[in-house]
Amino acid sequence: MSRGGRPQQLPLELAHGEARTRDDLVVTPANERAVTLVENWPDWPAPLLILAGPHGSGKSHMAEIWCSRSGAFRASADAIGAEVLAAAEYRPVLIDDADTARRDETGLFHLINVIRAANTHLLMTARSFPAVWGVQLPDLLSRLKAATMVEINEPDDMLLAGVIVKLFADRQVAIEPHVVRFLTRRIERSLSSVRDMVEKLDRLALERKSRITRALAAQVVGEADLSLDEPLHQRT
Repeated sequence: MSRGGRPQQLPLELAHGEARTRDDLVVTPANERAVTLVENWPDWPAPLLILAGPHGSGKSHMAEIWCSRSGAFRASADAIGAEVLAAAEYRPVLIDDADTARRDETGLFHLINVIRAANTHLLMTARSFPAVWGVQLPDLLSRLKAATMVEINEPDDMLLAGVIVKLFADRQVAIEPHVVRFLTRRIERSLSSVRDMVEKLDRLALERKSRITRALAAQVVGEADLSLDEPLHQRT
């Protein structure tokens, strides 16, 4: 119940799928080199490509595009067994979050050897480059250092604005350019923060049956890094 005694409109918990095709990828100088390498497959300078960037930087989106193009086999870094090695003999392989502490180093070493021998390709995503992964197997570290490594830089204004527009479009919501500019100047410079902010702003607009205005955006932009379920009184 609202303060005025009228029942508050609560939004339905609908799933909003984020489109991850090439047409949905926003390309700016911050991620252009990574996108170019993904698009240039199979003409890579090395059989192994590592995309490094912070959480929410677009690595998974690029990996999804590459999988669609290459028909890659998806593998987990913590379980590289016979099925993965067999697949690598005739098709590319994708490993997300390759810098996990639970990494199967022996399996990964054998996988890279199979990839090189079969002349296929391996794409790995991670938050950082192998030098800081804490790799214990020297031969594996040597193989990883020979990879082509591409860093996805911190999002620039153009990328942030493009992603804001895209995420609202995924929800079938139009947002005016001046509101996009307002948000771009004030939110944390990460794509994960953009996603949180869009979720919160869309929910608030639904609750109030309002279009998304600068005034509405101003109410939530300072909370864009909070969980949707976190009560405001718990904010530190």
